Amino acid sequence: MYDLIVLGGGPAGYLAAERAGHAGLKVLLIEKRALGGVCLNEGCIPSKALLHSAKVLDYAKHGAQYGVKAEGVSLDHKAVVARKNKVVKTLVSGVTALMKANRVQVAEGVGVITGKHTVAVNGTEHEGKYLLICTGSEPFLPPIPGVKEGLERGIALTNREILDLPELPRDLVVIGGGVIGLEMASYFNSAGSRVTVIEMLPRIAGATDSEISSILQKNYEEKGVTFQLNAKVTKITDTEVFYERGGESYSVPADKTLISVGRKPSTSGIGLEAAGVYCERGAIVTDKTGQTNIAGIYAAGDVNGKSMLAHTAYREAEVAVNNILGKKDAMRYNAIPSVIYTNPEAAAVGETEESAREKGLEIETVTQQMMYSGRYVAENLTGDGICKLIIAKKSRALLGVHLLGNYASEIIYGAGVMIETELRVQDVKELVFPHPTVCEIIKVCLGNKRM
Repeated sequence: MYDLIVLGGGPAGYLAAERAGHAGLKVLLIEKRALGGVCLNEGCIPSKALLHSAKVLDYAKHGAQYGVKAEGVSLDHKAVVARKNKVVKTLVSGVTALMKANRVQVAEGVGVITGKHTVAVNGTEHEGKYLLICTGSEPFLPPIPGVKEGLERGIALTNREILDLPELPRDLVVIGGGVIGLEMASYFNSAGSRVTVIEMLPRIAGATDSEISSILQKNYEEKGVTFQLNAKVTKITDTEVFYERGGESYSVPADKTLISVGRKPSTSGIGLEAAGVYCERGAIVTDKTGQTNIAGIYAAGDVNGKSMLAHTAYREAEVAVNNILGKKDAMRYNAIPSVIYTNPEAAAVGETEESAREKGLEIETVTQQMMYSGRYVAENLTGDGICKLIIAKKSRALLGVHLLGNYASEIIYGAGVMIETELRVQDVKELVFPHPTVCEIIKVCLGNKRM
């Protein structure tokens, strides 16, 4: 009899197991593939390893403008993948050690819920007082002719396969201009592939602020990436991708095609029916504590479909475990940062101008060029990065922060704290930012306009 059974060893699952084990609970963690889940093995971490190599290459190629001359600079894709694998192995080993240190029993295999308090894995049924479902998400595969066959032949790829390509494709087509698609387009463009991104919507980067989306697209068009927007893919073959736009049909050459049109919660085949767990549109419904409609059964991470980000999963896991331990805690989603790790980086937290107006909020927006930051200028001879703030008209509270430029991913957490603690414009103005830093742009943004 376990105090807690955790189904899924991704960010939500392994953090929950670690916290529960540390608190003295007897914990069983079940993972079918590898500890760390998609994030550590097939997503967040390996993709950032590739993108860092691409960034180093970009800096080396353009070093002359900073007084650094280098000749014959090139990227060894096989070496990049090997380094990526080493990074993943190191971090997976760390998670394994963390489970051992907190006395968490780990079972490798597919876990299936057989009742409100029981889960079967490898033919053995285990009983637990509490159950936490953290089975994550999986790529959504659109019903496009040729996708299924392409995946079988290795011509079409998901986020899993593209990270382990042994060679660079000459022509890469990315179906979907969201975060995953853009990050992979960024790497392969820098590495030397000809990249085309096909997106059904009129702009890239999903819910990203439209002004930042437009600048980011311009940056990548200048680097050689081709974007086909308002376009619907109709068929893929071993050599081409066919699409329609404005009533006309087109095709583009493709050695490999990345399918990145979104992800869906992994809820199929895990036995939710046996426990009576309620789902909507394939996602497990949870309350603010992470509990499902069944007392004692919780869910955290992508499987609830609320915010498919690893850092959201971490916090949801903390909330669930705290409530299991009898500590009142609740999940809040108003200040969760998001990042696109392209070069330049884009990061955001809180409301966009579009989302605020859709909600009927009375707002003001302030936008400032990153070139007003001394450090940004010192490190970027040219650049069109921006900082955009969304401010409530009446309360003067900061509602949203949107950044495009280097270090955006490292700065955005501070903006999230400002929104989470409901800081007003005057409160932010009174904060002391280190100088020179790129994060100063937030204060500069407010100081250069009478607010």
